[in-house]
Amino acid sequence: MAHVLETGKKETTPKELAEFVARSVDSAASDTHPFLHLVLRDVFPEDIYARMVEAMPVYEDYRPMHGRSKAYNAQGNSTRVKIDLFPEYIRHLPAGKREVWDVVGRALTSRTVQAAFVRRLAPDLEKRFGPAFARTGFFPIPILTRDIPGYRITPHTDTYSKGITVQLYLPRDASTSHIGTIFHERLADGSLPKTVRMQFLPNSGYAFSVSDYSWHSADEVGTEVTTRDSILLTYFVDQGPVAFVRNRVKRFGNFISNELRHR
Repeated sequence: MAHVLETGKKETTPKELAEFVARSVDSAASDTHPFLHLVLRDVFPEDIYARMVEAMPVYEDYRPMHGRSKAYNAQGNSTRVKIDLFPEYIRHLPAGKREVWDVVGRALTSRTVQAAFVRRLAPDLEKRFGPAFARTGFFPIPILTRDIPGYRITPHTDTYSKGITVQLYLPRDASTSHIGTIFHERLADGSLPKTVRMQFLPNSGYAFSVSDYSWHSADEVGTEVTTRDSILLTYFVDQGPVAFVRNRVKRFGNFISNELRHR
């Protein structure tokens, strides 16, 4: 089966898309305040980004987020929902949407894209994993997420089962640029002032290496927002038998839950 994404007269393969994304990562601006992070722009080709925005699933296609991001509004709806961008999860989407997210998911889980993030985040990865950081095994999981009014998450650092956190913003326009992720600096007194806010702009995002100082949060999504759509691309540490089994069992378990939901 060929995996290509058609935009007009052009066809793009996952490999070609991965190479484009990797070039975007390599050219991204970086900042070390309050911790090393990349500021991503023009992550995807313009025509493919337009297809992604038009191919957004409906709310019922997603499943509720669990863990720290689990929350519900007054109507009982989950304020953050997700779809894992693996072939076995998106197979229930309509064909036109499935074509888009299949190619995007395959590109984002490629070694080409992973290598680009490892290159750019090398200083912090070396601090955590040592001189051989480039050989650290990672298990990439891309999930399409949708936040609705009422969603918020307090300042936190990601669990050490994660190595790299990436969020790619997917708004239609720049009208809600104020709802981007917030980075915090931890002061000597333990306080966590808001230091940097990412702009929630089309075809943009950020990335950082997970550490005990990568504090971040999101303010409550207000009623002026319809949806806050993004891709969370998480590189889980995949070294040793425990991590190896855990990552694959989690993927399989989520697949079973997803299938039961569609019965």
